[in-house]
Amino acid sequence: MNPQQSVDAPPAAELDELSLLKVGEVAEVMRVSKMTVYRMVHSGELPTLRVGRGFRVPAKAVREYLQSAYVGS
Repeated sequence: MNPQQSVDAPPAAELDELSLLKVGEVAEVMRVSKMTVYRMVHSGELPTLRVGRGFRVPAKAVREYLQSAYVGS
């Protein structure tokens, strides 16, 4: 296995449909600060990919996080 490759990497078919968001974009969608998103990334609440020196968050992960955080009546 390539040392840069994660054990949890999605299969190649999923990568074709992968939509990635920057931390700032995630913050806008969730209506929180970028620092809050960084905390979520570093705590493991949001899965991320490392691209250069930055992070990218799969849009699917953001949707799943928001759905699981939903508080219904």
